[in-house]
Amino acid sequence: MKIIKYAYIQKPVKKEKYLVNENIKFPKVMVILENGQSLGTIDIDKALDEAYKRDLDLVCVAPQANPPVCKILDYPKFKYDSLKKEKEAIKNQKTIEVKEVQLSPVIMEHDFNTKLSQATKFINQGNKVKVTIRMFRRYMPLLDQAINNVNDFAEKLSEISTTDGKKAVLDGNTVSLMISPLKKKK
Repeated sequence: MKIIKYAYIQKPVKKEKYLVNENIKFPKVMVILENGQSLGTIDIDKALDEAYKRDLDLVCVAPQANPPVCKILDYPKFKYDSLKKEKEAIKNQKTIEVKEVQLSPVIMEHDFNTKLSQATKFINQGNKVKVTIRMFRRYMPLLDQAINNVNDFAEKLSEISTTDGKKAVLDGNTVSLMISPLKKKK
């Protein structure tokens, strides 16, 4: 006969973001009503009584403050609104990518213009552009020309971008410069 044992897996308990009603353990709290009016600093029992009179919840919104700040409000609605705001903030975030454009110290004019149009497209999309030239051993005598190429590249993009006043620098065997799009005025 086989004995089968079942493992009971407990589901993780979601910890609430805010302390609510009886979970608030502070002796005195600063109480604010749902309309923004302040009741001042009162005992936790009186604050809970005031919340129950209004058929609302006492929510601790700033437990680290001295005294802790609690609001009398409808907790499920408050929780829903705060989740909605968080999702909206995440949705409105824009990630800025860094695109790289590689040049050569002996780049010809047509290739230079092609790379320039490519970088213009990236900047118009709102991305940063890192312009690099890898300096191989045979190109080391052309270091000044490579730095000039990168600085000229940044200068031609100066109408739509900025380098924050920086010039091209040699880091190891790479000459590089970061170009950022201009801030749009609203």
